[in-house]
Formats: sequence, structure tokens, C-alpha cells
Amino acid sequence: MPIDYQIILLDMPTNEAVTVNEDGSYTIFINARLNREQQIKSYYHAMKHIAGEDFDKESVQEIESLAHA
Repeated sequence: MPIDYQIILLDMPTNEAVTVNEDGSYTIFINARLNREQQIKSYYHAMKHIAGEDFDKESVQEIESLAHA
């Protein structure tokens, strides 16, 4: 099933952030100050969280551990 998402480039203190929207889609915020390569890595990191259904999990440590595996 396709994942519905949008990407917003924004000056922010972290590389990326993801929010789940009311309609079940996602918004991926990527730091606009990163270079293109870092932005792409941040995008893939965010997509791993989305594909891994990490927003249904409780433990941040578990989520990050699995995302970086």
C-alpha cells in the first residue's frame, strides 16, 4: 500500500522530524540548512520510521535502535 506523505524543508535544530497527520498521512520536515546528501539521508531515515510503523511503538530507544540497524 502506498504511503501518503509530504516533505517540508525548514530551518530547524534537528536533521528531520515526522508527524502523523489526522488523515493518516505523514509530514516529513527536513532541515533546509543540511547539504543535499544529508537531506537525502534524513529523508531515508524518516521513511524507515514510517515504513517500520514506529509511530505505534512506545520506546524511543527501541525505535532508534531498529532504525539504525
